[in-house]
Amino acid sequence: MSLKIHNTIAREKQDFVPLDDQNVRMYVCGPTVYDNIHIGNARPLVIFDVLYRLLKRLYPKVTYARNITDVEDKINDRAKELGVDIRTLTEQTAERFHADAAALGVLGPDVEPRATDHIPEMIALMERLIASGHAYEADGHVLFNVPSMPDYGGLSRHSRDALIAGARVDVAPYKRDPADFVLWKPSEEGVPGWDSPWGRGRPGWHIECSAMSQKHLGEDFDIHGGGQDLIFPHHENEIAQSRCGNPGSHFAKYWMHNGYLMSEGEKMSKSLGNFYTVAELLEEFPGEALRLVLLQTHYRAPLDFTKDGVRQAKVRLDRLYRARALVEKHESKGIIISELDCEFTDALEDDLNTALAISILEKQARKILSSDATEMAQLGVSYLENARQLGLLEADSNRWFKGVAVKLTAGTGEGVADGFSAEVNTGLTEDQIDDLVAKRTEARDAKDFAESDRIRDELAEAGIVLEDKPEGTIWRRV
Repeated sequence: MSLKIHNTIAREKQDFVPLDDQNVRMYVCGPTVYDNIHIGNARPLVIFDVLYRLLKRLYPKVTYARNITDVEDKINDRAKELGVDIRTLTEQTAERFHADAAALGVLGPDVEPRATDHIPEMIALMERLIASGHAYEADGHVLFNVPSMPDYGGLSRHSRDALIAGARVDVAPYKRDPADFVLWKPSEEGVPGWDSPWGRGRPGWHIECSAMSQKHLGEDFDIHGGGQDLIFPHHENEIAQSRCGNPGSHFAKYWMHNGYLMSEGEKMSKSLGNFYTVAELLEEFPGEALRLVLLQTHYRAPLDFTKDGVRQAKVRLDRLYRARALVEKHESKGIIISELDCEFTDALEDDLNTALAISILEKQARKILSSDATEMAQLGVSYLENARQLGLLEADSNRWFKGVAVKLTAGTGEGVADGFSAEVNTGLTEDQIDDLVAKRTEARDAKDFAESDRIRDELAEAGIVLEDKPEGTIWRRV
């Protein structure tokens, strides 16, 4: 099966035919760095990470750009609220974002452009839009002239009234048309600003991605991704700016959008107590369990995130890691392609059906757990490779059962494991557990079975399960 993806702009699933099969190019909207990302922000991070991994398997080169927005009014307001320098806020928030993404097993992109590094490109694009009649200057603002683009609204397919209402902006007196949107605005004192032909100011949100994607991927590229909430106005306006500013350009060929995320059955809200940042969740759960929850539902479907769901995902991962533990004992020198492997590949290539792919991975795990050593070795490498395609089972199985989640590097490029580990906070440390296990062994050797049982019970209450093997006692966290 060839790769098929649902193209939002076409409203159908299509065969993926890259513009250049030697270099597939993808752009995904990244964070606005004013606060910690929440679990809803994490969904596109994880979804497009899986797509990135798949594309890297299918094509010789993939250029993945995921931006950071570090100039925006939310940032200015947050810095003022906290009483900190804007640059300090954006740097610290970007660092926390990288840590959260790494904990979720998300590979770094090939390019991570920042908006503040691309002001000249934004100004150049606005100058072209003004020169061609697609934008105009008014009261120190530059605005896109929506009526100048007859097919504006082709992505969202809203009516004109819905487009104006959906923009959720005031109809300022300097606008020629209520639907026109801001490309550049004046900066008052104390707010970031750059010199421009229209005075000191700063860019509007939409122009940033048009300029950054063009610089790093070209006027035309293959895939543009993001959450469903970005279809209008952000992605609609990106299309308008990019196509009108670069005559003859199609901009992105395929548009992919993940569905909305609810939390505990309702819209996420701090007042409802169901607003979860990734950093907060990582204090309670392994990042891999969060990742599995985000992949268990097809990316275009709505997802109801619950903490109970994360606990269930942890149990599913325990089973998968038990199979990995057996594979680690029976390493294979070659990959054996089985019927399940074909099923797995077909699932991912069918519009990134991660839910089906996970169920197939679990089939493989069950087969491994019930196989003899020879058959297990034959299945092992392909099992781990399939898991790697989903960004799963990348921790050592022994470390997993001891409650340790291996993080990935947060920089750009491959994102291979860097050996940094973060222990899940479950009470006892590894050293404390090892000490209790040793004391229990001493008690057993001395035939002090009452003390041996007491230590076992103490560990059980702390969520530690012991397994007595001929070669000694091993432990794992429940």
